[in-house]
Amino acid sequence: MQASSLVYYFLLVSLCIDFSQNETSAALRRQRRRMRHRGLRRSSYAGRRYLRQPRTKLPAPAAPSIPLINIDDGVMGVFDSLIGLGGQESSYSVLPGKKGQCTANGMIMFDKAVWSPKPCITCLCSKGEVICDTTMCHPLKCPQTIIPAGECCPVCSDTASSLDSNIVSLDDITELSGDSPEPNDLDNPNVLSSARTQMEEDELLRTEVVEIKEKEVHKKDGKRRKKKGKKNQQKYKAYQKEKEHDGRKDEERRRLFEEEELQLEKEEIKKRQEVRTREREAEEQYESDEDDGTFPIPVPPIEAPPLPAACSTSESTVSCINAKLTQIPAISDPDLTSLDLTGNIITTISSEAFNGIPNLEWIDLSKNNISSSGIGPHAFKTLKKLKRLYLDGNMLVHIPSELPSTLEEIKINDNQLHAIDEDALQGLKNLVTLELEGNKLSEANVSPLAFYPLKSLSYLRLGRNKFRIIPQGLPTTLEELYLENNQIEEVSEICFNHTRKINVIVLKHNKLEEHRIAPLAWINQENLESIDLSYNKLYHVPSYLPKSLLHLILIGNQIERIPGYVFGHMKPGLEYLYLSFNKLTDDGIDPVSFFGAYHSLRELFLDHNDLKSVPFGIEEMRKLRFLRLNNNKIRTVPPERICRTHLLDDDVHYNSEEDENEDSRLEHVHLENNYINTRQLSPHSFSCIRSYCSVVLKPQKTK
Repeated sequence: MQASSLVYYFLLVSLCIDFSQNETSAALRRQRRRMRHRGLRRSSYAGRRYLRQPRTKLPAPAAPSIPLINIDDGVMGVFDSLIGLGGQESSYSVLPGKKGQCTANGMIMFDKAVWSPKPCITCLCSKGEVICDTTMCHPLKCPQTIIPAGECCPVCSDTASSLDSNIVSLDDITELSGDSPEPNDLDNPNVLSSARTQMEEDELLRTEVVEIKEKEVHKKDGKRRKKKGKKNQQKYKAYQKEKEHDGRKDEERRRLFEEEELQLEKEEIKKRQEVRTREREAEEQYESDEDDGTFPIPVPPIEAPPLPAACSTSESTVSCINAKLTQIPAISDPDLTSLDLTGNIITTISSEAFNGIPNLEWIDLSKNNISSSGIGPHAFKTLKKLKRLYLDGNMLVHIPSELPSTLEEIKINDNQLHAIDEDALQGLKNLVTLELEGNKLSEANVSPLAFYPLKSLSYLRLGRNKFRIIPQGLPTTLEELYLENNQIEEVSEICFNHTRKINVIVLKHNKLEEHRIAPLAWINQENLESIDLSYNKLYHVPSYLPKSLLHLILIGNQIERIPGYVFGHMKPGLEYLYLSFNKLTDDGIDPVSFFGAYHSLRELFLDHNDLKSVPFGIEEMRKLRFLRLNNNKIRTVPPERICRTHLLDDDVHYNSEEDENEDSRLEHVHLENNYINTRQLSPHSFSCIRSYCSVVLKPQKTK
């Protein structure tokens, strides 16, 4: 009997030792869980800050334990495979191959990111796998516990009256906290069953001790609460005062905000009224145009107006040719460099017309109805890269003001310009080409200082105006001057004194006579190579022509005579001489009329005159290639008048090189519409011409 009692005694002692060890290990495990829970919450905030993404509600999966460790501001997960997961898997999708990222309800989470899909549930993304765990809470030994709003773990309740819907039982707390039996305890059920009775007794004793201690704590807490209550009342009064002060500030801010909102609403209403007014005006204009039977131009919307259908666009060009536009379209494109609006019915150019296209380099506004009063004072000022401006065929009475200094070419042909003052072209130092044909300009309304600012001008067209003399003050850089279709009667000796670079002068369709051209007008010009005096009132080929002249065009005059040696002073010599449609006769051409041009003349036009025979001297022109004698009164072509023949004797030997140099280079000869009997022509008349098909003899006139 004593032996059996001793055995039971030893068994009881061993059970108590095992139980105390289990309690100690359980307490250590709970402490570790608390530490893990705190680390988990901190890492959860860190993960949310790292992701910077809003929290989304996700379904709560099976929750294994996720202890976390903070290492140098980073988050590192240490995962333990626990028993009792029930074989459930995470409902989150895994994204393998995307650097360990996870997706949760449409959100992409980075590797090691921690977030809370639901209250009291924390999840972690680790190498593409999502693992979640519920918040672990420390068990409480309180008769009554509650879970405050917004918290995960229960707290002790002071009074039963504070219980509400948040109160839960200890069993619920154990379930929420995840304080479940450890795997080692689950593996030893016999120990648990044998120790259950002793555990119950110890639990009762522990409960009584806890209740006594709690009563003492409640008494002490009551005294503390009274002291804290007084302090809290003082703080509350100060808080109320501060709140009232802040309320007044908030009321002031609210009032200012409402005033700003009201002002914005008024401005918005005003803008809408303006838009409605413009739309109404456009509709009225449309209806009036429809009543008149015209084709109305659709008014584009104020915001982002589309280009008309007739316009075409490319990478850097907008072309609206004959598109029936009444105004410049509202375009906003900094890359646009060319704008072609030819052939529309545009009447005005506002100062803001090109604000959206500041990098334009070329604008063509030809053939519109633009008037000088319709151009804003700063219409072209903002175009800092503009190089070419075409305004042909409009209704301008003066050159637009404040043009960009970058302009290199301006065309204002066929307008109504009636004056150019000294400031009209101010600042255009880069201008190379200026065309002002078809206007009402004359020496009376063009200032002698008008062209002075043009430091780079080389090409000037003033044709079809009302000039009687050559304009004064021409730029020193001028190379080509066109003054056709004016009323010029005189070329004075001071006209070209300062234009030492001039190369081309065109004076056709004027009223010039040879004696009204001053002897020193251009004879000393060293670069003047071409003069066109066609359709004037010349009776003789003018004397004192420039020494450097290469092209002389005298078509359509009344020239009867070519004075002898008139080309003799020219170097290197005249190359092109056009005398078509004049009144030349055989007596008007001397044997020395072409002296000085024998070794340089390449083209000679004598067609449509009154010649009865081929002029003397043509056979001496060794470089002549093109000869026109058609539409005269020529009856025959002697053998030596076009091609020079050589009499070969036994005593005469010719150098082959000299023969080659003296060979004619004629390629084309026109003799049609004369009175030539082609059957009576000598076989040597065209012997110097390389191909007979280059000689045109048909048709011929008869008596």
